[in-house]
Formats: sequence, C-alpha cells, structure tokens
Amino acid sequence: MERFVALSIVLAIPACAAAGAQATQTRLSTESRDQNGRTQSALSITVSGDDGVPASGTVTIEDEGKPLAGASLKTDGTAQLSIGLLPGVHSLRAVYWGDKVHQASISDLTALSAQATSTPGFGVSVNPGSLTLTAGQTGNATATVTPVNASALTAPMFVTLSCSGMPDQSSCTFTPENVEILPNATAPILSSMVITTQAPGTRGLVVPPAHAGSTPVAWAVILPGSLSLAGLAFAVRRRRWLSRLMLAMLVGFVSTLGVTACAPRYNYFNHGPPYNLPTPAGTYTVLIAAQSSNGVTASTQTISFALTVK
Repeated sequence: MERFVALSIVLAIPACAAAGAQATQTRLSTESRDQNGRTQSALSITVSGDDGVPASGTVTIEDEGKPLAGASLKTDGTAQLSIGLLPGVHSLRAVYWGDKVHQASISDLTALSAQATSTPGFGVSVNPGSLTLTAGQTGNATATVTPVNASALTAPMFVTLSCSGMPDQSSCTFTPENVEILPNATAPILSSMVITTQAPGTRGLVVPPAHAGSTPVAWAVILPGSLSLAGLAFAVRRRRWLSRLMLAMLVGFVSTLGVTACAPRYNYFNHGPPYNLPTPAGTYTVLIAAQSSNGVTASTQTISFALTVK
C-alpha cells in the first residue's frame, strides 16, 4: 500500500462581500492511499478569518478548475471529505465562498497522482459542488459517472445513484437514477440531480364555520351517550344482561363518533390538512453514493455535496 501526504500553502483571494468583511485564509491538506486498485484521498479544509474567528458556510473542491465535490464547514471552520480519484494526475484546490462577515478565498493547488488499475470500475463527481436555496426552492446539479477501465468489462455495469444526509422536509432525486456503463466505454455519463425544499404552509389549522345544525347534533349524540355509559358502568356488576346492553351501546357509540367531528377522516375532509413544515435553515453536507453490483459483491463510490437552506 502506497501512502503519500500533500499540504497546500494559503492563497487568499478577496471577493465581493459586505463592507468591513474580514479576509480569510483557506488551507487544504490531503492524505491519499492506494487500495484495491483505486486511489482514495482524504481531504481536510480549514478556513479562518483575519479576525481569528472560524468561518462558516461551504467549500467546494475543484480538480483543474472543475467542480468535484463540496462540504459545509463545521463550527470550528473545518471540513473533511473523502474522494476517489480517477487514474492520472490531478490538481486540487479548495474554494471557500464566504459568509456575511467573511470574504471568499481559495487554497493553493495541490498536485496528486492516482494509480492506474486493471479492474473495471467508475468514479463519481458533482457539479456544482454546492447549492444555496431558500426554503421552497428547487435546485439542480449534475452527477457525473466516469467509467474506469471499462475495456475489462464482459457485460454492462449498472450504477445506482442515491443521496443521504438531506435535511428534513426535502428530497433528492436523480434522472436517470440508474446509469449503464458498456464494455469499452470511456465517455462520462451524466445524471440530473434535483434538490427540492419545502416552504412554510400558507394555511394553518383554521376551523371553518360549522354547517348549520352540525354541532348541536354532535353534542346531542355524544353527551347523552357518555352519561348513559357512565351510568351503566356502575350497574354492570349487579346485572349480567346490563353488560351485554352496555357492549351494544358502546359499539353504537363508537360508530357514531366515526361520522362526527371526532373522526380523523371527518376532520381531514372538513378542516383540511395541517400546515406544512418548512425545510430547516442551515448548511448540510449531503453524501452522494454511486453503487454497482455483480450479484456477489457491491462497489460503491461516494462524493459529498454542500447544501445551504435559507
């Protein structure tokens, strides 16, 4: 197993920001391992302001200027992610996009070399590496599945895309969800990734005016029925036939409730559903997984994606 470590020096680039925003420094360090015919690289990013306060927001990883992945910064201004590199030479950098009080900055380039392999496989990336949405908006990105040594395939390889780590009240879908890698294929395969968030509901639990006569009828059934059942409960120990009568009345009472405002179905059709909860605001690191299987073993490549919900 070959292991090598690369550390980038800081290259801060000012960007448009609010007046008085602090300049930042972005550092990228990498640790790579060659394992099972693939090069896996663990990336660590640190973003700090000149004021000494850790930055917030998102960072993306670019390979020779092309978006590859993304992640949200933790409270200490750091992020960690892992990527599988395609065979060949790579030039990685971390791009910080700034926040309300910090300017954007870019790390130095870090050169990496990934080993070639004789095993058929694939790599996965996402462009752009981050999205910022207001709750209720829908955003789009493109997931790219790149064949690796497909000439060694004896049959098509099918890859299924999915994502995890999404915030509540949101969804992530791919079109197509399953992509096919043919023997000898070299061209990347694209899948459209759609992120959907949910806005707050426009209506609350407002009860519409009752229909004429509906409320008195309901109470006319429920109140006497409740009192009758209570009285029977005291007498049931003395007379056996009262227990049978009580059971019959209970069945009738429950059936009556089914057609009154006490029934959930009645409440839904007459009062409508409750209001929708919005997608919580925050920054999230979403994990995109691309998985294939030959029926015996499964191969999975993952890449991270940064989502900000306002």
